[in-house]
Amino acid sequence: MGIAEQVKGTIKEKAGEVIGNDHLEAEGKAQKSKGEEQVEETKARAEAQAHEKKADALGTEQDALEP
Repeated sequence: MGIAEQVKGTIKEKAGEVIGNDHLEAEGKAQKSKGEEQVEETKARAEAQAHEKKADALGTEQDALEP
């Protein structure tokens, strides 16, 4: 989703530049920024899930070692 927002934002931004429409250019920049934030959020969520899985695996391993 974030990458698509970035692409749409870039297109709007460049179209605004070409036709001299400051509003369209600003809208494109905002949309591109929103897309970048979505990508970063997705990366952070994936990293958190990986850490969770690792912690769960370590917990299971520790439980198996206890008498």
